[in-house]
Amino acid sequence: MGKYIPATPEERQQMLEAIGLSSTEQLYDVVPASVRVQELHLPSGMSELEVSQKVSAMAEANETFRSIFRGAGAYHHYIPAIVKSVTGKEEFLTAYTPYQAEISQGVLQSIFEYQTQMCELTGMDVSNASVYDGATAAAEAVLMCQERKRKGVIVSGAADPQVITVIRTYCESRDVPVTVVPAEGCATDPAAIQALLTKETAAVYVQNPNFYGVIEDVAAITNATHEAGAKMILGVNPISLGILKPPGEYGADIAVGEGQPLGMPLSFGGPYLGFMTCKSAMMRKLPGRIVGQTTDHQGRRAFVLTLQAREQHIRREKASSNICSNEALCAMTASVYLAAMGPKGLRQAAESSLSHAHYLASELGKRGFALRSGDRPFFHEFLTDCPVDPEVLNARLAERGILGGLPVDGGILWCCTELNSKADIDRLVSIAEEVCAQ
Repeated sequence: MGKYIPATPEERQQMLEAIGLSSTEQLYDVVPASVRVQELHLPSGMSELEVSQKVSAMAEANETFRSIFRGAGAYHHYIPAIVKSVTGKEEFLTAYTPYQAEISQGVLQSIFEYQTQMCELTGMDVSNASVYDGATAAAEAVLMCQERKRKGVIVSGAADPQVITVIRTYCESRDVPVTVVPAEGCATDPAAIQALLTKETAAVYVQNPNFYGVIEDVAAITNATHEAGAKMILGVNPISLGILKPPGEYGADIAVGEGQPLGMPLSFGGPYLGFMTCKSAMMRKLPGRIVGQTTDHQGRRAFVLTLQAREQHIRREKASSNICSNEALCAMTASVYLAAMGPKGLRQAAESSLSHAHYLASELGKRGFALRSGDRPFFHEFLTDCPVDPEVLNARLAERGILGGLPVDGGILWCCTELNSKADIDRLVSIAEEVCAQ
C-alpha cells in the first residue's frame, strides 16, 4: 500500500490525455454501470479545529488507568524519553519493515547492533533481526529443531496459553506432534518432562519465568532434554534477565521471547517484537533476516544480509520458514532502550519489579489471597486465590482508576513493575480488603 500523493486538476487532465482519455470515469468503462456507486453520500468536510474537537471527544470515551497490575505477556514498564526521541526521527520512523534493507547501511547497522545486544542479553551466539512477536518466535524455534529422525515437541503447560496455541497452529501445518505437560502448582515438573522424552523427541519448550510468574527448574529440565538428545528451547522475559541467569548459562539451544518490555508501550496489543537467539551450531536454521559485518573492496566496515537467500523462502514445502522480514522499528526501539538503560538500569528495573511484586503478594496474602504457587520463587507475577468474584473485584478497582490482575481459573494473576509504587500497591490492597469485607 503506497502513499497518497495529491495531483492538481490540471495534472490529472495531462495524465488522462497521455493515455488517450478525456475523463476519469472512462477508466471504469469496463465495469458494468449497474454495479457502480454513483454517489457516496459522504458528510461535508470539517475544519481542522472541528476535527480536533470531534476526535478529542471520541478519545474521552476510552477508559484509562493510572495504575496497572496486569501482565500476562504484555508489561507496563517505564520508557526513557530518549527512546522515542531517537526512534521517532524521520530517518528511522517508517510504517513498513525495510523490504530492501540491503540498500541502506544505516538500517543494516541498526539491526546488527540489535542482534549484538540480544546475544549479550541472552548469553547466546547468534540472533536474527527479529520476528513478529514472542509467540511466533516460539513456534518458529520449534520448527527449527525438527529433523528427519526426530519430530515432535514437549511443551510446558505452565507457558503462556497464547504461545501454546500458536505453537500448536504452526505444528499442525507441518504434522509435528505437540505434547503439553500439565502444570503442577503453577510450575513444570522436570520428572514429567523426562518421562515423556524419547529418542524421537526433537525439542522441549519451557518458559522462564512461566505464565504464572514462577521461576522454573530450568537446569534439571535442560539436563534431561540433552540426555535424551533433544534440543532445549527457553522462552524468557527480557527484563527478568537483569537478575536471572541468561538462557546461555543453562545450556539452552534456542532462546526466544516477547521484546515488548524493552521500550515498547502496550499500544492495544502491538506492534510488538519477537526475539530469537541460538547457539552457533543452529544458526543456519535460524529463520528470518540475519545481518553480518564484513568489509567492502576498500577495506571499510560494511553490513550485509547473510547466511541465506532469505527472500527466497517461498517454496512452502521445502522451506524451514517463510519469514523473510523483520520488525525493524521495534528492534531499533529495543536496541535504544537497552543502550539507554545499560546493565545497571536493566537490573534496577528487574529488582524493582521483583520487590514490588513480593510486597503486593505479602500484603494480599494477609487478606486471604493465598499464593497458588506455594513457596516456589517468582519474579514479578504471581497467581492468587480470590475470596470474592475476580470480576467484581476488578470492576471496583476499575472505578478507582486501577487495572487489576487477570482472572485465571477463579483466581487472579497479578503483576508489578517499577511503575507500581508502594502507595499504589497499598491503595489496591485497601480496596481489595474493602470489597472482600462486603
